[in-house]
Amino acid sequence: MTDLTRLTAAETAEKIASGELTAVAVTEAHLARIEAVDEKVHAFLHVDREGALAQARAVDEKRARGERLGPLAGVPLALKDVFTTEGIPTTCGSKILEGWIPPYDATLTRRLKDADVVILGKTNMDEFAMGSSTENSAYGPTGNPWDLTRIPGGSGGGSSAALAAFQAPLAIGTDTGGSIRQPAAVTGTVGVKPTYGGVSRYGLVAFSSSLDQGGPCARTVLDAALLHEVIAGHDPLDSTSIDAPVPPVVEAARNGDVRGLRIGVVKEFGGEGYQAGVMQRFNESVELLRELGAEIVEISCPSFDLALAAYYLIAPSECSSNLARFDAMRYGLRVGDDGTRSAEDVTALTREAGFGPEVKRRIMLGTYALSSGYYDAYYGSAQKVRTLITRDFEKAFEQVDVLISPTTPTTAFPIGERADDPMAMYLADLCTIPSNLAGNAAMSLPCGLAPEDGLPVGLQIIAPAMADDRLYRVGAAVEAAFQSRWGHPLLEEAPAL
Repeated sequence: MTDLTRLTAAETAEKIASGELTAVAVTEAHLARIEAVDEKVHAFLHVDREGALAQARAVDEKRARGERLGPLAGVPLALKDVFTTEGIPTTCGSKILEGWIPPYDATLTRRLKDADVVILGKTNMDEFAMGSSTENSAYGPTGNPWDLTRIPGGSGGGSSAALAAFQAPLAIGTDTGGSIRQPAAVTGTVGVKPTYGGVSRYGLVAFSSSLDQGGPCARTVLDAALLHEVIAGHDPLDSTSIDAPVPPVVEAARNGDVRGLRIGVVKEFGGEGYQAGVMQRFNESVELLRELGAEIVEISCPSFDLALAAYYLIAPSECSSNLARFDAMRYGLRVGDDGTRSAEDVTALTREAGFGPEVKRRIMLGTYALSSGYYDAYYGSAQKVRTLITRDFEKAFEQVDVLISPTTPTTAFPIGERADDPMAMYLADLCTIPSNLAGNAAMSLPCGLAPEDGLPVGLQIIAPAMADDRLYRVGAAVEAAFQSRWGHPLLEEAPAL
Protein backbone atom coordinates (compact mmCIF):
# COMPACT_ATOMS: atom_id res chain seq x y z
CA MET A 1 0.00 0.00 0.00
CA THR A 2 1.23 3.50 -0.86
CA ASP A 3 2.51 5.51 2.10
CA LEU A 4 0.21 8.52 1.92
CA THR A 5 2.76 10.74 3.65
CA ARG A 6 5.23 10.22 0.78
CA LEU A 7 2.95 11.57 -1.95
CA THR A 8 3.51 15.07 -3.28
CA ALA A 9 0.85 17.68 -2.63
CA ALA A 10 -0.10 17.66 -6.33
CA GLU A 11 -0.49 13.87 -6.34
CA THR A 12 -2.51 13.95 -3.11
CA ALA A 13 -4.89 16.62 -4.39
CA GLU A 14 -5.43 14.74 -7.65
CA LYS A 15 -6.24 11.49 -5.86
CA ILE A 16 -8.65 13.23 -3.48
CA ALA A 17 -10.41 15.02 -6.35
CA SER A 18 -10.80 11.74 -8.27
CA GLY A 19 -12.13 9.88 -5.22
CA GLU A 20 -9.18 7.50 -5.12
CA LEU A 21 -8.36 8.84 -1.64
CA THR A 22 -10.38 10.60 1.01
CA ALA A 23 -9.13 13.76 2.67
CA VAL A 24 -9.83 12.13 6.04
CA ALA A 25 -7.57 9.17 5.25
CA VAL A 26 -4.78 11.49 4.11
CA THR A 27 -5.13 13.66 7.21
CA GLU A 28 -5.20 10.66 9.55
CA ALA A 29 -2.01 9.32 7.93
CA HIS A 30 -0.18 12.59 8.56
CA LEU A 31 -1.50 12.90 12.11
CA ALA A 32 -0.24 9.36 12.76
CA ARG A 33 3.14 10.28 11.33
CA ILE A 34 3.32 13.34 13.60
CA GLU A 35 2.45 11.20 16.59
CA ALA A 36 5.11 8.66 15.65
CA VAL A 37 8.09 10.97 15.06
CA ASP A 38 7.48 14.43 16.48
CA GLU A 39 8.76 13.53 19.92
CA LYS A 40 12.16 13.24 18.22
CA VAL A 41 11.82 16.09 15.70
CA HIS A 42 9.76 18.63 17.68
CA ALA A 43 8.50 20.33 14.53
CA PHE A 44 5.10 21.22 16.03
CA LEU A 45 4.11 23.44 18.93
CA HIS A 46 0.41 22.69 18.57
CA VAL A 47 -1.37 19.91 16.65
CA ASP A 48 -5.02 20.66 15.92
CA ARG A 49 -6.23 17.09 15.45
CA GLU A 50 -9.95 17.80 15.78
CA GLY A 51 -9.84 20.89 13.58
CA ALA A 52 -7.80 19.14 10.88
CA LEU A 53 -10.17 16.17 10.74
CA ALA A 54 -13.18 18.49 10.60
CA GLN A 55 -11.64 20.34 7.64
CA ALA A 56 -10.90 17.03 5.93
CA ARG A 57 -14.46 15.76 6.43
CA ALA A 58 -15.77 18.99 4.90
CA VAL A 59 -13.64 18.39 1.79
CA ASP A 60 -14.94 14.84 1.42
CA GLU A 61 -18.52 16.04 1.82
CA LYS A 62 -17.97 18.72 -0.81
CA ARG A 63 -16.62 16.13 -3.26
CA ALA A 64 -19.54 13.79 -2.49
CA ARG A 65 -21.94 16.61 -3.42
CA GLY A 66 -20.16 16.99 -6.74
CA GLU A 67 -18.76 20.43 -5.94
CA ARG A 68 -15.59 21.57 -7.65
CA LEU A 69 -12.47 21.20 -5.52
CA GLY A 70 -9.53 23.56 -5.57
CA PRO A 71 -6.04 22.49 -6.67
CA LEU A 72 -4.96 21.72 -3.07
CA ALA A 73 -8.26 20.68 -1.50
CA GLY A 74 -7.72 18.15 1.28
CA VAL A 75 -3.93 18.48 1.29
CA PRO A 76 -2.42 18.77 4.81
CA LEU A 77 -0.25 21.74 5.74
CA ALA A 78 1.96 22.80 8.66
CA LEU A 79 1.61 26.50 9.55
CA LYS A 80 4.40 28.52 11.14
CA ASP A 81 3.24 29.73 14.54
CA VAL A 82 3.57 33.40 13.61
CA PHE A 83 0.26 33.64 11.71
CA THR A 84 -2.89 34.21 13.74
CA THR A 85 -5.36 31.33 13.76
CA GLU A 86 -8.82 31.80 15.19
CA GLY A 87 -9.49 29.43 18.05
CA ILE A 88 -6.06 27.78 18.31
CA PRO A 89 -2.88 29.13 19.96
CA THR A 90 -0.43 31.50 18.30
CA THR A 91 2.73 31.87 20.39
CA CYS A 92 5.46 33.00 17.94
CA GLY A 93 7.73 30.63 19.86
CA SER A 94 7.63 33.00 22.86
CA LYS A 95 6.61 32.65 26.50
CA ILE A 96 5.11 36.13 26.34
CA LEU A 97 2.31 34.74 24.13
CA GLU A 98 2.01 31.33 25.76
CA GLY A 99 -1.60 30.18 25.58
CA TRP A 100 -2.80 33.20 23.57
CA ILE A 101 -5.70 32.25 21.29
CA PRO A 102 -6.37 34.86 18.59
CA PRO A 103 -9.96 35.94 17.88
CA TYR A 104 -9.31 36.17 14.11
CA ASP A 105 -7.48 34.52 11.22
CA ALA A 106 -4.61 36.06 9.31
CA THR A 107 -5.48 36.68 5.66
CA LEU A 108 -3.09 33.88 4.70
CA THR A 109 -4.79 31.51 7.15
CA ARG A 110 -8.19 32.45 5.77
CA ARG A 111 -7.07 31.87 2.20
CA LEU A 112 -5.77 28.41 3.10
CA LYS A 113 -9.10 27.52 4.70
CA ASP A 114 -11.07 28.93 1.77
CA ALA A 115 -8.98 26.75 -0.54
CA ASP A 116 -9.84 23.69 1.62
CA VAL A 117 -6.22 23.13 2.63
CA VAL A 118 -6.16 21.11 5.88
CA ILE A 119 -4.15 22.88 8.59
CA LEU A 120 -2.56 20.23 10.82
CA GLY A 121 -1.19 22.63 13.42
CA LYS A 122 1.40 25.28 14.23
CA THR A 123 5.13 24.76 13.84
CA ASN A 124 8.08 25.62 16.06
CA MET A 125 10.17 28.71 15.32
CA ASP A 126 12.80 31.04 16.70
CA GLU A 127 11.08 33.44 19.07
CA PHE A 128 9.34 36.17 17.04
CA ALA A 129 11.26 34.84 14.01
CA MET A 130 14.59 36.08 15.41
CA GLY A 131 17.20 33.47 14.64
CA SER A 132 18.74 31.15 12.08
CA SER A 133 18.45 27.79 13.82
CA THR A 134 15.13 27.44 15.74
CA GLU A 135 17.25 27.18 18.90
CA ASN A 136 15.76 30.47 20.13
CA SER A 137 12.28 28.99 20.58
CA ALA A 138 11.08 29.28 24.17
CA TYR A 139 9.74 25.73 23.77
CA GLY A 140 12.99 24.02 22.84
CA PRO A 141 14.85 23.41 19.56
CA THR A 142 13.71 21.43 16.55
CA GLY A 143 15.96 18.73 15.09
CA ASN A 144 16.92 18.36 11.46
CA PRO A 145 15.44 15.06 10.19
CA TRP A 146 18.68 14.37 8.27
CA ASP A 147 20.57 14.43 11.58
CA LEU A 148 18.61 15.20 14.75
CA THR A 149 21.72 16.63 16.43
CA ARG A 150 21.80 19.43 13.85
CA ILE A 151 19.67 22.52 13.31
CA PRO A 152 16.81 22.56 10.76
CA GLY A 153 17.45 26.21 9.94
CA GLY A 154 15.60 29.21 11.22
CA SER A 155 13.51 30.95 12.02
CA GLY A 156 11.10 28.54 10.32
CA GLY A 157 12.86 25.32 11.28
CA GLY A 158 9.63 23.68 12.43
CA SER A 159 8.04 24.09 9.00
CA SER A 160 11.08 22.79 7.11
CA ALA A 161 11.54 19.87 9.52
CA ALA A 162 7.87 18.89 9.16
CA LEU A 163 8.38 18.60 5.41
CA ALA A 164 11.64 16.65 5.63
CA ALA A 165 10.17 14.29 8.25
CA PHE A 166 7.12 13.63 6.01
CA GLN A 167 4.77 15.04 8.63
CA ALA A 168 3.17 17.33 6.04
CA PRO A 169 3.56 17.77 2.26
CA LEU A 170 3.15 21.54 2.51
CA ALA A 171 4.13 24.22 5.00
CA ILE A 172 4.10 27.98 5.43
CA GLY A 173 7.09 30.01 6.56
CA THR A 174 8.07 33.64 6.83
CA ASP A 175 11.22 35.22 5.46
CA THR A 176 12.67 38.35 7.08
CA GLY A 177 16.34 37.70 6.32
CA GLY A 178 16.19 34.20 4.86
CA SER A 179 13.94 32.28 7.25
CA ILE A 180 12.17 30.34 4.47
CA ARG A 181 15.13 29.76 2.17
CA GLN A 182 17.80 28.93 4.76
CA PRO A 183 15.71 26.17 6.44
CA ALA A 184 14.83 24.80 2.99
CA ALA A 185 18.51 24.62 2.09
CA VAL A 186 19.62 22.68 5.16
CA THR A 187 16.69 20.22 5.07
CA GLY A 188 16.69 19.42 1.35
CA THR A 189 13.31 21.04 0.69
CA VAL A 190 11.96 23.91 -1.44
CA GLY A 191 11.28 27.35 0.03
CA VAL A 192 10.17 30.55 -1.68
CA LYS A 193 10.25 34.17 -0.55
CA PRO A 194 7.69 35.89 -2.77
CA THR A 195 8.07 39.49 -3.85
CA TYR A 196 7.54 41.74 -0.80
CA GLY A 197 3.83 42.58 -0.79
CA GLY A 198 2.93 39.60 -2.97
CA VAL A 199 1.44 37.70 0.00
CA SER A 200 -0.60 39.53 2.64
CA ARG A 201 1.01 40.26 6.00
CA TYR A 202 -2.31 40.95 7.74
CA GLY A 203 -2.33 38.71 10.82
CA LEU A 204 1.39 37.96 10.54
CA VAL A 205 2.85 38.94 13.93
CA ALA A 206 5.43 41.54 12.98
CA PHE A 207 9.16 41.30 13.57
CA SER A 208 10.48 43.76 10.96
CA SER A 209 7.61 45.19 8.94
CA SER A 210 9.58 46.33 5.89
CA LEU A 211 11.23 42.90 5.55
CA ASP A 212 8.77 40.21 6.75
CA GLN A 213 7.20 38.12 3.99
CA GLY A 214 5.17 34.93 4.23
CA GLY A 215 5.68 32.25 1.60
CA PRO A 216 5.33 28.61 0.55
CA CYS A 217 7.46 25.66 1.68
CA ALA A 218 7.20 22.25 0.01
CA ARG A 219 9.10 19.19 -1.15
CA THR A 220 8.79 19.97 -4.89
CA VAL A 221 8.83 23.12 -7.01
CA LEU A 222 5.34 22.42 -8.38
CA ASP A 223 3.89 21.94 -4.89
CA ALA A 224 5.41 25.27 -3.83
CA ALA A 225 3.87 26.96 -6.89
CA LEU A 226 0.42 25.52 -6.18
CA LEU A 227 0.61 26.81 -2.61
CA HIS A 228 2.00 30.17 -3.74
CA GLU A 229 -1.03 30.66 -5.99
CA VAL A 230 -3.41 29.94 -3.10
CA ILE A 231 -1.90 32.41 -0.64
CA ALA A 232 -0.85 35.25 -2.97
CA GLY A 233 -2.83 38.23 -4.21
CA HIS A 234 -3.91 41.69 -3.18
CA ASP A 235 -5.37 42.24 0.29
CA PRO A 236 -6.99 45.59 1.15
CA LEU A 237 -6.32 44.86 4.84
CA ASP A 238 -2.55 45.11 4.22
CA SER A 239 -1.29 48.56 3.17
CA THR A 240 1.88 47.01 1.70
CA SER A 241 -0.02 44.47 -0.42
CA ILE A 242 0.60 44.79 -4.17
CA ASP A 243 -2.56 45.40 -6.20
CA ALA A 244 -1.53 43.43 -9.28
CA PRO A 245 -2.20 39.99 -10.77
CA VAL A 246 -0.30 37.06 -9.24
CA PRO A 247 2.56 35.99 -11.56
CA PRO A 248 1.83 32.73 -13.45
CA VAL A 249 3.84 30.58 -11.05
CA VAL A 250 2.02 27.26 -11.60
CA GLU A 251 2.34 27.47 -15.38
CA ALA A 252 6.05 28.22 -14.97
CA ALA A 253 6.52 25.28 -12.59
CA ARG A 254 4.85 22.91 -15.05
CA ASN A 255 6.99 24.11 -17.96
CA GLY A 256 10.46 24.55 -16.52
CA ASP A 257 12.92 25.49 -19.26
CA VAL A 258 16.05 27.66 -19.07
CA ARG A 259 16.97 27.68 -22.75
CA GLY A 260 17.82 31.21 -23.81
CA LEU A 261 17.85 32.61 -20.29
CA ARG A 262 20.76 34.72 -19.06
CA ILE A 263 21.64 33.61 -15.54
CA GLY A 264 23.96 35.66 -13.36
CA VAL A 265 26.39 34.17 -10.84
CA VAL A 266 26.87 36.64 -8.00
CA LYS A 267 30.62 37.17 -7.59
CA GLU A 268 30.29 38.31 -3.95
CA PHE A 269 28.66 35.05 -2.80
CA GLY A 270 31.64 32.73 -2.47
CA GLY A 271 35.19 32.45 -1.22
CA GLU A 272 36.36 32.60 2.38
CA GLY A 273 33.82 31.29 4.90
CA TYR A 274 32.02 29.05 2.42
CA GLN A 275 32.14 25.30 3.00
CA ALA A 276 34.03 23.50 0.21
CA GLY A 277 31.22 20.99 -0.35
CA VAL A 278 28.64 23.77 -0.65
CA MET A 279 30.69 25.49 -3.35
CA GLN A 280 31.26 22.17 -5.12
CA ARG A 281 27.53 21.50 -5.39
CA PHE A 282 26.86 25.11 -6.41
CA ASN A 283 29.46 24.95 -9.19
CA GLU A 284 27.87 21.72 -10.40
CA SER A 285 24.52 23.56 -10.52
CA VAL A 286 26.07 26.30 -12.64
CA GLU A 287 27.38 23.73 -15.11
CA LEU A 288 24.01 21.96 -15.13
CA LEU A 289 22.26 25.20 -16.08
CA ARG A 290 24.79 25.73 -18.84
CA GLU A 291 24.10 22.22 -20.15
CA LEU A 292 20.35 22.95 -20.08
CA GLY A 293 20.83 25.87 -22.46
CA ALA A 294 21.23 28.90 -20.19
CA GLU A 295 23.88 31.55 -20.73
CA ILE A 296 25.97 32.01 -17.57
CA VAL A 297 27.22 35.52 -16.76
CA GLU A 298 29.32 36.61 -13.77
CA ILE A 299 27.71 39.57 -12.02
CA SER A 300 29.23 41.84 -9.39
CA CYS A 301 27.00 43.45 -6.77
CA PRO A 302 29.54 45.25 -4.54
CA SER A 303 26.98 46.60 -2.06
CA PHE A 304 26.00 43.05 -1.10
CA ASP A 305 29.09 42.97 1.15
CA LEU A 306 27.35 45.58 3.32
CA ALA A 307 23.98 43.80 3.46
CA LEU A 308 24.55 41.90 6.70
CA ALA A 309 25.53 45.05 8.62
CA ALA A 310 22.62 47.04 7.20
CA TYR A 311 20.14 44.28 7.97
CA TYR A 312 21.24 43.99 11.59
CA LEU A 313 20.49 47.67 12.09
CA ILE A 314 17.20 47.87 10.18
CA ALA A 315 15.64 44.65 11.48
CA PRO A 316 16.38 45.25 15.20
CA SER A 317 15.20 48.86 14.89
CA GLU A 318 11.84 47.78 13.49
CA CYS A 319 11.72 44.94 16.03
CA SER A 320 12.13 47.33 18.96
CA SER A 321 9.18 49.33 17.66
CA ASN A 322 6.94 46.34 16.85
CA LEU A 323 7.51 44.48 20.10
CA ALA A 324 6.63 47.52 22.20
CA ARG A 325 3.02 46.33 21.96
CA PHE A 326 3.78 43.42 24.31
CA ASP A 327 3.23 45.43 27.47
CA ALA A 328 1.23 42.96 29.65
CA MET A 329 -1.79 45.27 29.54
CA ARG A 330 -3.88 43.87 26.70
CA TYR A 331 -3.06 40.23 26.04
CA GLY A 332 -0.44 37.59 26.65
CA LEU A 333 1.69 37.03 29.73
CA ARG A 334 1.35 39.26 32.81
CA VAL A 335 3.85 39.03 35.67
CA GLY A 336 3.90 40.84 39.02
CA ASP A 337 0.37 42.24 38.97
CA ASP A 338 -0.27 41.82 42.70
CA GLY A 339 -1.86 45.21 43.27
CA THR A 340 1.28 46.80 44.71
CA ARG A 341 3.18 47.56 41.50
CA SER A 342 2.75 50.25 38.86
CA ALA A 343 1.86 49.46 35.27
CA GLU A 344 5.45 50.27 34.27
CA ASP A 345 6.81 47.75 36.78
CA VAL A 346 4.41 45.05 35.60
CA THR A 347 5.42 45.69 31.99
CA ALA A 348 9.12 45.48 32.87
CA LEU A 349 8.70 42.26 34.87
CA THR A 350 6.60 40.70 32.13
CA ARG A 351 9.11 41.51 29.41
CA GLU A 352 11.96 40.22 31.56
CA ALA A 353 10.15 36.91 32.06
CA GLY A 354 8.53 36.64 28.62
CA PHE A 355 11.26 37.58 26.15
CA GLY A 356 14.25 35.34 25.49
CA PRO A 357 17.90 36.45 25.21
CA GLU A 358 17.98 36.95 21.42
CA VAL A 359 14.80 39.02 21.42
CA LYS A 360 16.16 41.19 24.23
CA ARG A 361 19.46 41.59 22.36
CA ARG A 362 17.72 42.83 19.24
CA ILE A 363 15.35 45.14 21.11
CA MET A 364 18.29 46.79 22.85
CA LEU A 365 20.29 47.07 19.64
CA GLY A 366 17.33 48.53 17.76
CA THR A 367 16.38 50.96 20.50
CA TYR A 368 19.96 52.23 20.59
CA ALA A 369 20.09 52.62 16.80
CA LEU A 370 16.88 54.68 16.85
CA SER A 371 17.82 56.85 19.83
CA SER A 372 18.41 60.57 19.64
CA GLY A 373 21.84 61.38 18.31
CA TYR A 374 22.40 57.94 16.76
CA TYR A 375 19.51 57.62 14.30
CA ASP A 376 21.32 59.16 11.32
CA ALA A 377 24.60 57.41 12.06
CA TYR A 378 23.06 53.95 12.32
CA TYR A 379 19.49 53.45 11.08
CA GLY A 380 19.68 56.26 8.53
CA SER A 381 22.99 54.98 7.14
CA ALA A 382 21.64 51.44 6.94
CA GLN A 383 18.70 52.65 4.87
CA LYS A 384 21.13 54.33 2.46
CA VAL A 385 22.98 51.03 2.09
CA ARG A 386 19.62 49.38 1.43
CA THR A 387 19.13 51.76 -1.49
CA LEU A 388 22.57 50.86 -2.87
CA ILE A 389 21.71 47.15 -2.67
CA THR A 390 18.44 47.76 -4.51
CA ARG A 391 20.35 49.62 -7.23
CA ASP A 392 22.83 46.76 -7.53
CA PHE A 393 19.92 44.40 -8.15
CA GLU A 394 18.42 46.76 -10.73
CA LYS A 395 21.72 46.95 -12.63
CA ALA A 396 22.12 43.18 -12.45
CA PHE A 397 18.64 42.51 -13.81
CA GLU A 398 19.35 44.79 -16.77
CA GLN A 399 21.97 42.20 -17.77
CA VAL A 400 20.41 38.87 -16.68
CA ASP A 401 17.01 37.28 -16.13
CA VAL A 402 17.80 35.74 -12.72
CA LEU A 403 20.71 35.53 -10.30
CA ILE A 404 21.95 32.39 -8.57
CA SER A 405 24.12 31.67 -5.53
CA PRO A 406 24.48 29.15 -2.73
CA THR A 407 21.56 29.61 -0.32
CA THR A 408 23.76 29.24 2.77
CA PRO A 409 27.54 29.30 3.25
CA THR A 410 27.49 25.96 5.12
CA THR A 411 25.32 22.92 5.68
CA ALA A 412 23.34 22.47 8.92
CA PHE A 413 25.55 23.01 11.95
CA PRO A 414 25.25 21.11 15.24
CA ILE A 415 22.66 22.30 17.77
CA GLY A 416 24.45 24.47 20.32
CA GLU A 417 27.56 25.10 18.21
CA ARG A 418 26.79 28.80 17.61
CA ALA A 419 24.54 29.44 20.59
CA ASP A 420 27.07 31.72 22.30
CA ASP A 421 28.31 33.40 19.13
CA PRO A 422 25.62 35.69 17.64
CA MET A 423 27.87 36.85 14.80
CA ALA A 424 28.52 33.29 13.63
CA MET A 425 24.77 32.67 13.77
CA TYR A 426 24.00 35.81 11.76
CA LEU A 427 26.40 34.72 9.00
CA ALA A 428 24.06 31.84 8.16
CA ASP A 429 21.88 34.42 6.34
CA LEU A 430 24.74 36.01 4.39
CA CYS A 431 23.39 35.05 0.95
CA THR A 432 19.69 35.53 1.63
CA ILE A 433 19.55 38.98 3.27
CA PRO A 434 20.03 41.16 0.14
CA SER A 435 16.74 39.96 -1.38
CA ASN A 436 14.84 40.97 1.75
CA LEU A 437 16.40 44.42 1.77
CA ALA A 438 15.47 44.94 -1.90
CA GLY A 439 12.07 43.21 -1.70
CA ASN A 440 12.52 40.97 -4.72
CA ALA A 441 11.66 37.28 -5.08
CA ALA A 442 13.93 34.32 -4.25
CA MET A 443 13.82 30.53 -3.97
CA SER A 444 15.96 27.77 -2.50
CA LEU A 445 15.86 24.23 -3.81
CA PRO A 446 18.09 21.18 -3.23
CA CYS A 447 21.20 20.76 -5.39
CA GLY A 448 22.79 17.74 -3.70
CA LEU A 449 24.59 16.61 -0.56
CA ALA A 450 27.88 18.05 0.67
CA PRO A 451 30.59 15.35 0.42
CA GLU A 452 32.07 16.24 3.84
CA ASP A 453 28.97 15.47 5.91
CA GLY A 454 26.28 14.08 3.59
CA LEU A 455 23.92 16.96 4.41
CA PRO A 456 21.75 18.93 1.95
CA VAL A 457 22.97 21.96 0.02
CA GLY A 458 20.62 24.61 -1.36
CA LEU A 459 20.74 26.53 -4.65
CA GLN A 460 19.31 30.06 -4.42
CA ILE A 461 17.54 31.62 -7.40
CA ILE A 462 16.76 35.36 -7.26
CA ALA A 463 14.31 37.15 -9.59
CA PRO A 464 13.16 40.77 -9.95
CA ALA A 465 10.12 41.99 -8.04
CA MET A 466 6.87 40.57 -9.45
CA ALA A 467 8.80 38.13 -11.65
CA ASP A 468 8.25 35.26 -9.22
CA ASP A 469 7.37 32.97 -12.13
CA ARG A 470 11.02 33.04 -13.22
CA LEU A 471 11.96 31.31 -9.97
CA TYR A 472 9.62 28.46 -10.76
CA ARG A 473 10.68 28.24 -14.41
CA VAL A 474 14.36 27.88 -13.48
CA GLY A 475 13.66 25.85 -10.33
CA ALA A 476 11.52 23.28 -12.17
CA ALA A 477 14.18 22.79 -14.83
CA VAL A 478 16.94 22.33 -12.25
CA GLU A 479 14.83 20.00 -10.11
CA ALA A 480 13.93 17.78 -13.06
CA ALA A 481 17.52 17.59 -14.28
CA PHE A 482 18.94 16.78 -10.86
CA GLN A 483 16.30 14.17 -10.08
CA SER A 484 16.95 12.55 -13.44
CA ARG A 485 20.65 12.47 -12.60
CA TRP A 486 20.09 11.16 -9.05
CA GLY A 487 17.31 8.78 -10.04
CA HIS A 488 15.06 9.95 -7.19
CA PRO A 489 14.20 13.02 -5.08
CA LEU A 490 16.99 14.05 -2.72
CA LEU A 491 14.85 13.42 0.39
CA GLU A 492 14.82 9.69 -0.39
CA GLU A 493 18.43 9.68 0.79
CA ALA A 494 17.52 11.02 4.23
CA PRO A 495 17.97 8.53 7.11
CA ALA A 496 14.79 6.95 8.47
CA LEU A 497 13.57 8.43 11.75
